[in-house]
Amino acid sequence: MAGIYLHIPFCKKACHYCDFHFTTSLKYKNELLHAMNTELHLRKDYLKQDIETIYFGGGTPSVISTGELERLINTSTSLFTVNPKAEITMEANPDDLDRQKVQELRHTPVNRFSIGIQSFFEEDLLWMNRAHNAVEAESSVKRVQDAGFENITVDLIYGYPLLTNEKWISNIRKVIDLQIPHISAYSMTVEPQTALASFIKKGKQANMNDAQSAEQFLILMDMLEEAGYEHYEISNFAKPGSYSRHNSNYWKGVTYLGIGPSAHSFDGESRQWNVANNAKYIDALLKNSLPSEWEVLSTENKLNEYIMTSLRTIWGMSLSHIEREFGSDHQKTVFESLQQFLDKNWVISKDNNITLTRQGKLYADHIAAELFITSEED
Repeated sequence: MAGIYLHIPFCKKACHYCDFHFTTSLKYKNELLHAMNTELHLRKDYLKQDIETIYFGGGTPSVISTGELERLINTSTSLFTVNPKAEITMEANPDDLDRQKVQELRHTPVNRFSIGIQSFFEEDLLWMNRAHNAVEAESSVKRVQDAGFENITVDLIYGYPLLTNEKWISNIRKVIDLQIPHISAYSMTVEPQTALASFIKKGKQANMNDAQSAEQFLILMDMLEEAGYEHYEISNFAKPGSYSRHNSNYWKGVTYLGIGPSAHSFDGESRQWNVANNAKYIDALLKNSLPSEWEVLSTENKLNEYIMTSLRTIWGMSLSHIEREFGSDHQKTVFESLQQFLDKNWVISKDNNITLTRQGKLYADHIAAELFITSEED
């Protein structure tokens, strides 16, 4: 099975921390959505498998109309073999999910919402420059639930100066009390070229605190695991049976097609990415040309990606898989590099499978980087 990702690059406001490709202008929305439909037609032979998931990300997909959303879904289902029980997710901001919008979406194939809450505190949302307020953060979830949608995930952010442990505990308790089956939580990071990075550079804003982030991550794990959530990926927690099928497939190396400016695609052997420029994207597709670059992945590329993604998950990294797919020499090199982390009890080995311990989850990126294979080691 495979997936389709559609990048909707429009937002009402620019969040101070965000470095995804987006614009706050809707001037060329119609032209861009038309170009995305064209790209779907041009790339109809990219995926050979049936489609199990369709994911609308951004940007803010909820800013487009229900009719525009349905046209993209209909184009996808007309060109690809889509499983009748496919997971179809739409990212949404709370302020877009008014009663009329939610009722309209009830009559579309969308069956999963990813709601960008980030925080239930007004001052935090203002600091982030979010488009919604604290009242909308809670009411949007209840409105979606009241409409009959059960498959819901919300995003939360931790590790920023305004967020005390007491407020963080309150945010977590709120999503538990709202009986939301899936939660994605991310540590605030300072990305180059963002407003947040500029504020810090000019001394207008304190930098993020790694110790605070680590402490709040531990609080997150404690509270959600006690509430019955399974920590199935570093940033993702779910009640049993509520894992994100789309994102799980990413981490398992399943193929996917990315549509829209800046979107990435993966066919198992190569990676392709579209230009992160709306005007260039539209112009290319007006000429029936694909505005993308690609690279064929080397053995080392594929192995390192497997290490990075598998270690983040509950399923872990299989040394048997590495030996089978990448050779015994690479397997031996990875195993030797693992010893330092086994000794520190940051990873555990069971049945030739490597998973992170609670402490190891604090150092997931560092561990993966230390295990990466470089071409010089061949």
